[in-house]
Amino acid sequence: MKLNLRTAVPILLLVLLALVPLYATFAQQPFFLTLFGRIVVFAIAAVSLDLILGYGGMVSFGHALYLGLGAYIVGIMSFHGIDNGFVHLGATLLLCAVVGGITGLLSLRTTGIAFIMITLAFAQMFYFLAVSLKQYGGDDGLPVSAGSRFGSVTLDDPAVLYYVAFAVLCLCVWAGRRLVEARFGMVIRGSRQNDRRMRALGYPTLRYKLAAYVISAMVCGVAGMLYANLTHFVSPAYLAWTASGELIVMVVLGGLGSFFGPLLGSTAMLLIEEWLKGMTEHWMIIFGPLVVVSVLVSRRGLYGLLGDLQVRLSRRTRAVEGKA
Repeated sequence: MKLNLRTAVPILLLVLLALVPLYATFAQQPFFLTLFGRIVVFAIAAVSLDLILGYGGMVSFGHALYLGLGAYIVGIMSFHGIDNGFVHLGATLLLCAVVGGITGLLSLRTTGIAFIMITLAFAQMFYFLAVSLKQYGGDDGLPVSAGSRFGSVTLDDPAVLYYVAFAVLCLCVWAGRRLVEARFGMVIRGSRQNDRRMRALGYPTLRYKLAAYVISAMVCGVAGMLYANLTHFVSPAYLAWTASGELIVMVVLGGLGSFFGPLLGSTAMLLIEEWLKGMTEHWMIIFGPLVVVSVLVSRRGLYGLLGDLQVRLSRRTRAVEGKA
C-alpha cells in the first residue's frame, strides 16, 4: 500500500484510536472509552455498509436491522443467564446470515427506489417486532445484565471491549480491501457499473451481490453485539430507520467506496455530534447544514477531499522542482 495523504491520515487516526485507552487511564477520563468505543463500533457497521453501498451500489436503508439483531441476541441471552461470548457470536453470525440471506434474496431482485424501500420495510418489521416483545422490555428497551464472556476474557471491562472492537475494525478494513481487490470484488464493482453486461459475460451477479449482502449483514451484526456490550442496554431504536440513515450519512460523509472513508465519516460525525450536544440541545439544526456543506465541498467525502489535497500538493511540488 502506497503511503500518501489519503492513507497516512486514516492510519494516523487508527494509531490515535489505539492510544485512547492509555490516554483515558492517564487523564482519568473513562468517558473517552465510551465515546471512542462508540466511534469504533459504528465504524465497523459503516464499513460493512460500504461493502454493498460503496462498491456494490446497493443503497440499503435498513442496515440497522443487523445492528439491532446483534444487540438483541446479547440482550436476550443475557436475560436468560447465557453470557458465553462464543454462543453470542455464533448466534449473531448465524441469525444475521439467515435474515440477510432471506431479505437479500428478495430485495436484490429489485433495484433503485424499490430496493431502498424493501430494505427499509424489513428493518421496520423487525423494529415493531422488538417493540412488541414486552417480556424483553418492549419499547422501553432491555438492560444487559452480563456482558459477553470469552473464557477468561469478558467484555464487561471497558478497556478490553475497546481493544476487541478496535481489533475487529482493523480486521474488517484489511479483509474488506482484500475482498474488493479479489475477483469477488471485481464482479461486485463491475455489476455496479453495468449489471447486464456482467451477466452477459457469464457472471451470476445475483449470487455475488447476495454473498456481499450476507457478509455485510454478518459484520454489522458483530458491531451490534459489541454495541450492546458497550452500552449495557438494548433498545428498539437500534433497529429504527434513523439508525440506518445515520450509517448512510457516515459512509457518504467519509467517502463511498473506500473502507477508510467510513472510518473518517463515523469519527467526524460522532465527534461533531458530541461537541454540538454540549453547546445546545437543538444540535441537529447546526449539524444538518454542516453535512450539506461538507457534501457540496467534496462529493467524494472526506477521503476524496484528502485525495484532492494530495493532487494539489503533488502539483505544487512539481512546480517548485520545475522552477529549481
